[in-house]
Amino acid sequence: MTGTAASALIRSAPAEPCVPWPRHLLLQDEWQRLAVALTGESTLALTMLWAGTTHVHALFHDQAGQTFLPASVAVADGKYPALSPSRPSAAWFERMIFDLWGHVATGARDERAWLDHGKWASHGPMAARPLPISGPSEPFEFLPSHGEDLHQIPVGPVHAGIIEPGHFRFTAQGETVVRLEIRLGYLHKGTLSLMRGKSARAAARFAARLSGDSTVAHSAAFARAAEAASGAQAPPRAEMLRAVMGELERIANHVGDIGAIANDAAFAFLLARLGWHRESLLRANAAAFGHRMLMDCVIPGGVSADLAPGGTEAIFHALALLEREMPSLIRIYDDYASLADRVVGTGTVSQSLVRRFAAGGFVGRAAGRDADLRRVPGYPPFDRYDVNVPVLPQGDVDARVRIRIAEIQESTALIRQMLTELPDGPLSVPLPMVSGEGFGWAEGFRGDIWHWLRLEGGSIAAVFMRDPSWLQWPLLEAAIKGNIVADFPLCNKSFNCSYSGVDL
Repeated sequence: MTGTAASALIRSAPAEPCVPWPRHLLLQDEWQRLAVALTGESTLALTMLWAGTTHVHALFHDQAGQTFLPASVAVADGKYPALSPSRPSAAWFERMIFDLWGHVATGARDERAWLDHGKWASHGPMAARPLPISGPSEPFEFLPSHGEDLHQIPVGPVHAGIIEPGHFRFTAQGETVVRLEIRLGYLHKGTLSLMRGKSARAAARFAARLSGDSTVAHSAAFARAAEAASGAQAPPRAEMLRAVMGELERIANHVGDIGAIANDAAFAFLLARLGWHRESLLRANAAAFGHRMLMDCVIPGGVSADLAPGGTEAIFHALALLEREMPSLIRIYDDYASLADRVVGTGTVSQSLVRRFAAGGFVGRAAGRDADLRRVPGYPPFDRYDVNVPVLPQGDVDARVRIRIAEIQESTALIRQMLTELPDGPLSVPLPMVSGEGFGWAEGFRGDIWHWLRLEGGSIAAVFMRDPSWLQWPLLEAAIKGNIVADFPLCNKSFNCSYSGVDL
């Protein structure tokens, strides 16, 4: 099978039942050939990499055929062939897999710890037999940089603002950043372990809290995974309400981000006005669904809350207020030369790097990658709508702002149409207590969210949740290179990656 395409290698392996795509089980030597063949098939994108007690799993997006290919390999003597030499986006996943399950990726590009900061009671806490701690952990070593007049600037994990903890290690030459390395894991909550053994309904609360600003999107992806694994189908009214909530979440986050980006460029006016509109949207959420952030409103089988009386009017009013002022705010953004000087050409990430990491959301779309889960593979009710996905080529802070602006306009139109066409009917269906395996997905405000779970008798036997930030954080490291240190807050906010979402 020498020279066989990576996608063909996966398809030729035996398949195990999984909804909606069968999961192909490769032997170790086949997985090794897959790792090599990936270098010759750039259209086969790695979507996520995770593990269980006995196997390592991957989900690939066959962009040429517009389909998805799950693949697995059994771990032999605690090891499996690494994918990071051919897919650099696998590196963080491989480090996470070793920390949680103890599986070693042979030939990996980076073997340092990721989530394990040396504070756990055992090594590989999710392994079949976790190993006891034998002594103090080795100090973490950041990647070296070589050159004249270099100095390091450590920032975090505790920051001046009320934000999530993360450590940023800058290597700079004067004010110019030569290298940035990000270290996360400070928000590790043991979420995957806490979800095991619970029913999908009980575990949904953990999915909703993986990254609180994406609570609707993560809840919807988890719910669809549970429904796929159990053979359930959410009612049409519930699917429509999920979509409305998801688009409201998108608008509120984009509005807040645009204001915060302007504020990091020392332009507080936009933060004040857009912060006001974000608050207006959150109050509309509370009036319509009973929760400002819409937390726990989406559940496996449907939704937990119907649209309250007057809810449609509250949403339409908040959207109308935003629509009325948005054109003048955009003109202000466009007209201030000092603001343009800070955002145009700053924090640029190349189109080739975005494609290589298969980054989605405004990070990918601002650098030419046209990808949106509402269209491919799609999910109800978006299969009934022509979703316009804005794409720009520049890849800088300004492009990421403009993608957000365009998405606000598109989501506003979608919400109006969906609430006008909201069908009657039940809000949820019970999930049968069965065994099964399935994927669920949702297009959150950051991009593509993926959940996978396996049920045994209605209880969760294994689960994994992938936030878009897994594939976006490494691009921030690349985007800041060559910029000045003072522009990092601006670049960081324009990416707005989730710390909690990757800390699991």
